Amino acid sequence: MKTRTTLLNILYPVIIAGMLAACSAASSDSDDSAKTPADKMAQLEEMKKKRAVLDEDIKMLEAELGTSEPVKVKSKEVGVLEVQPQPFDYFVQTQGSVEAVDNIEVSAKTIGVLHAVYAREGQVVKKGEVLAQIDNAVLESNINEVKHSLELASTVYQRQKSLWEKKIGTEVQYLQAKNEKEGLEKKLETLNEQMEQGRIKSPIDGSIDAVEVKIGQAVQPGMPTFRVVSFNKLKVNANVSEAYVVDIKTGNKATITFPDIDRKVDARVTFVGKTINELSRTFPVEVSLPSFTDLRPNMTGALKVVFKTVPDALAVPVNVVLDINNQEVVYVAEKDGDKTVARRKIVKVEGIYGTLAHVTGLHAGDKVITVGYQGLNDGDLVTF
Repeated sequence: MKTRTTLLNILYPVIIAGMLAACSAASSDSDDSAKTPADKMAQLEEMKKKRAVLDEDIKMLEAELGTSEPVKVKSKEVGVLEVQPQPFDYFVQTQGSVEAVDNIEVSAKTIGVLHAVYAREGQVVKKGEVLAQIDNAVLESNINEVKHSLELASTVYQRQKSLWEKKIGTEVQYLQAKNEKEGLEKKLETLNEQMEQGRIKSPIDGSIDAVEVKIGQAVQPGMPTFRVVSFNKLKVNANVSEAYVVDIKTGNKATITFPDIDRKVDARVTFVGKTINELSRTFPVEVSLPSFTDLRPNMTGALKVVFKTVPDALAVPVNVVLDINNQEVVYVAEKDGDKTVARRKIVKVEGIYGTLAHVTGLHAGDKVITVGYQGLNDGDLVTF
């Protein structure tokens, strides 16, 4: 540096002296009073040309001596994400609705007119509990008549049996008495079964969701009378695009989010349909749910079914993957000597799920630029 300064100190006076000598020579060559305005203009142009040549020479000398100030490039402040291997789920998301596994329409087992209705909507009932009674006055009368006849027949049978054991009387009399008694017993059993069929009972433990009959109404087998729902067994029904028919399988992990009750439930796929709906091009999927009081049939939820998990994937925010010249790229911050620069990395997006993209082409520990990546060029200085 001292040598450069010395050379400049020598050259600058020489250059300045040359300029002054040129000006002095031009002044002495002619008298200012004798010069016309055109002469003076020509003289000025000549001096400017000489100055331009001198300025160019000065710049060349400065460049050779290294006295020019270096251009300072301002670095851009960015935010980075250091990518590390992590589990990455491939999933399909759709809308589903809650349904009770035991959602039963109860009907009568025999024809008749309802004499009484015991159950009300919302009532909790036990399996076998009587919900309504069909009018059975005639049946009760027949049962009472048969009971009386059976009492007499049983008495006659016991006497005939006793006599027959003592070898008194005939075998025919004994067998007739026995047959009469047994016939009445079977008839009474049949009438009792008919009486039991006149009672409409709950087939499960649950809650009365609907009462569809009233007293005095005629009922018959197959006609809905009550709907009983059990909340102990619930499921979510959903339809999934046929594009995933090979991926979704029984046992896949599933998550259902219910926004109405602000709850997320982890479950498993319990049924996958094999038939594609011709209109919607979807297939049915069922997911069993644990029982809890906040869930209700027909409640909707967002169903997410995981069909593949990559245990050591590198994932980046999907918005940082740029399309440049038909290539998918991200910018990473790398050290270049004592500087940090942005480097363009070509990646391949294997899958996009949610806000993350599973990519290949990066390495664990790469610092992907996630803030300030817009407008970057390969090699730009960055700080973070």
